[in-house]
Amino acid sequence: QCFLLVLDTRFSDIELREEEGIPTEEFLESCYAIVPVLDKLGPTVFAPVKMDFVGNIKKINQKFITNKEEFDTLQKIVLHEVNTGVAQVRNSATEALLWLKRGLKFLKGFLTEVKNGEKNIQTAL
Repeated sequence: QCFLLVLDTRFSDIELREEEGIPTEEFLESCYAIVPVLDKLGPTVFAPVKMDFVGNIKKINQKFITNKEEFDTLQKIVLHEVNTGVAQVRNSATEALLWLKRGLKFLKGFLTEVKNGEKNIQTAL
């Protein structure tokens, strides 16, 4: 568990912008900080999770870097994709964000099981 304490970028450190929402760059940095944790948890067991996780981070980042000022929050990315009709298109940043959220929720649940004393990885998963 000690490797979790050395994360430089944490979700809890992200400051929400009143009306605009979650800052994209800080969110992506926090996501990238989790990737080495997946390697520590089990490079084989978590390989598919890591691949999915990194792929979704990259999709959101690709959208973000097309216009960092316009897409400075996740909400602005989603609203732009909804308004332009691409939010539900395969590989959209919105779809990637949905799957990234699911991955984070899964990881949180797994780590909670481990923290609560579950020794069997399969059971915790």
